[in-house]
Amino acid sequence: MPTTLEVKTPRLVTALPGPNAKRVLEQDAKFMSPSYTRDYPLVAKRGHGAIVEDVDGNSFLDFAAGIAVCSTGHCHPKVVAAIQKQAAELIHMSGTDFYYESMPQLAERLGRTVPGAENKKVFFTNSGTEAIEGAIKLARYFTKRDKLIAFYGCFHGRSMGALSLTASKSTQRKGFGALLSGIEHIPFPYAYRCAHGHTAETCGAEILEQLEGQIFKRLFDPEDVAGIIIEPIQGEGGYVPAPKFFLQELQRICRQHGIMFIVDEVQSGMGRTGKWWACEHAGIEPDILCCAKGIASGMPLGAIIARESVMRWKPGAHGTTFGGNPVCIAAALATMDLIESEYSENARRMGDYLFGRMADWTKNFKIVGDVRGRGLMIGIEIVRDQRTKEKAAELRNAIVDLAFHKGLLVLGAGENTIRLSPPLLIDQEQADFAVRTLEDCFYEVEKKI
Repeated sequence: MPTTLEVKTPRLVTALPGPNAKRVLEQDAKFMSPSYTRDYPLVAKRGHGAIVEDVDGNSFLDFAAGIAVCSTGHCHPKVVAAIQKQAAELIHMSGTDFYYESMPQLAERLGRTVPGAENKKVFFTNSGTEAIEGAIKLARYFTKRDKLIAFYGCFHGRSMGALSLTASKSTQRKGFGALLSGIEHIPFPYAYRCAHGHTAETCGAEILEQLEGQIFKRLFDPEDVAGIIIEPIQGEGGYVPAPKFFLQELQRICRQHGIMFIVDEVQSGMGRTGKWWACEHAGIEPDILCCAKGIASGMPLGAIIARESVMRWKPGAHGTTFGGNPVCIAAALATMDLIESEYSENARRMGDYLFGRMADWTKNFKIVGDVRGRGLMIGIEIVRDQRTKEKAAELRNAIVDLAFHKGLLVLGAGENTIRLSPPLLIDQEQADFAVRTLEDCFYEVEKKI
């Protein structure tokens, strides 16, 4: 009999949540901040590959990967070995004040992956939010300007500067008072809900016209704008890809006015879309790229990667105590080896396979309005009526919960979208299980409406 973590598909042995999970939930409610959001009562204990085992011995197929973090799966042996080796040698000295041999090694490798002929420089952080905060400062420092433009539906983090850019859910801003000034938001090209009836390839022309014809003429002179920041595929906003032409035109506008073109690849990067970065699919070359999540397979690490001519701030202009921790960097180097050698290509291949399996979902299920994304970054938008496209958050939530009780871990994104962001190592058997499980959930939910 194989152990739980040796199997590739779920095995449930108790009702959910089990008795041990219930005990943890009680402790959590008593001692933990109520600000955390939990979709269902999974209490994880161990993981391997794409399988997670809870405290009661139930195993689940993980199509959330810690919010797209566990890019090489849970506890990949090569990542674990790199962490253990480094932890036995040196855990911390602070890269702001001293040097680590591994820091420039990882920086060089990351820089080579980012499009553009110019050499890159890197600042390491602890998270994606910190990378965004640093990018705000770098754009202002370099341009000597203070205005920033972001997009509705975007999520760039929850610290005060990053939150000022974020325009995903009002609850993320409510109660925190005045945020960073000098920030304007414009619509994101959301093809499924395009007000002008454009396709996924053409949606967004009117938004660019609004930027140049309204924002630049009535609100911010472009010579006052430090940066425009965009997610090539919105994450929390619902896994919505920006059209290729839109990203290219946005880059042209930035270049024309000396504005920093900032790309947030925190969720879409590190091989998830079948390339190192989602922006590569559009052939663009960002001035500043922010990454985190999948960079170190679960260890806390982020990075700001910028053109060498841009990252010229002086010593002391920006710093960090823990960013670029040597244990995290060891994990990141091992992660890059695995993504480069096999997992980026597997993400492309398995993404194509999943999209093929899901091609008829909008025909077969009346609650599936749209299936979109790239690679292993897939969004399934749930609606009450395909004709009116009425958003169905409660149906989405019911599907997410049903999937959990069938052994599949998925998360919501946006108001009514299911996101699929599994580890990049999933195989066809696991993809098939996910598809069958979601189809079963759709059938069950549709019967009740």
